[in-house]
Amino acid sequence: MKANNYISTGKLTTLITFLIGAFIFGMYFLTSNNTLLFVGYAYILLAAIVNVILLFAIVFKSKSDVINRKRLLSTGGLMLVNIPVMFLFIWIAMLLMNTIRINITNTTQNNLTGIKIQGCKTEELSDLKPNESKTFWIKIPGDCSITLEYLENGTLKKEAVAGYVSNGMGHKIKHNINGSDKNIL
Repeated sequence: MKANNYISTGKLTTLITFLIGAFIFGMYFLTSNNTLLFVGYAYILLAAIVNVILLFAIVFKSKSDVINRKRLLSTGGLMLVNIPVMFLFIWIAMLLMNTIRINITNTTQNNLTGIKIQGCKTEELSDLKPNESKTFWIKIPGDCSITLEYLENGTLKKEAVAGYVSNGMGHKIKHNINGSDKNIL
């Protein structure tokens, strides 16, 4: 195979493996679907095998092709850039696994005040108008539950948001405030 074929294959493989990895990570970020973690781990293994084989082929080709050695080794270096990107994606995914993202929407007809999310961590919000939403990112320190407390027309109300969460149970939850229990974790 010619050096230009190694170079174009290396660059294309780098781009494709990055784009697929970024897509899997992006979907996990948007959905918190744990199945995507397993898909991501399997993909990392497969992409690593393909990239390592191609990287070795490029390095070996550079030893025998003195004229194109610099271009071949530059392509190999470009391929190695995906490694820190992969570690960044894994690190962020691990953070998300220990974070619960709660989007709270006021579905009542009233302005809500004194809003507190309690449990893993206490977060406060002064008010939430009808149909207004707010997203809270709560780090999960260990086993805990999450409740919501608010004032509606001067009356204190409480709702369960997540009955039980623990490390590794990061989720993305939509919670509509209306005074009745929802499907909770």
